[in-house]
Amino acid sequence: MKTRPMLTLEDCRKLMAAAQAEARRNNWIVAIAILDDGGHLLHLERMDGASPANAAIAVEKARTAAVSRRPSRMWEERVAGGRLSMLKMPVLPVTGGLPIVVDGVCVGGIGASGVQSHEDEQIVQAGIDALLRG
Repeated sequence: MKTRPMLTLEDCRKLMAAAQAEARRNNWIVAIAILDDGGHLLHLERMDGASPANAAIAVEKARTAAVSRRPSRMWEERVAGGRLSMLKMPVLPVTGGLPIVVDGVCVGGIGASGVQSHEDEQIVQAGIDALLRG
């Protein structure tokens, strides 16, 4: 039987705290979602002023990253490059979701929504960086 790393509640709290700190540092109002490797919601926070749509989009960006094991940006780039068939894939092709990879294993995804997509990605990268630093 194989064993693998998994996200804990404490991991989610660490990811969320660092991601929110990055958003606050830049005066960005967003929703942030953390999902497990199967695309199931573990933790969601919607900052004061973020819209309900931001929460739903953050979840879908995180789900895209978790289940595809790739940044949601990759899907956006493929569509922008003319691969319109990618729009039929069960992913949200919008930058702002990243897979969470620990010891070479995807343990989940994290997504943000509320500002420019590259800024959403900056926010979630800050969360991942904090988790991996320990």
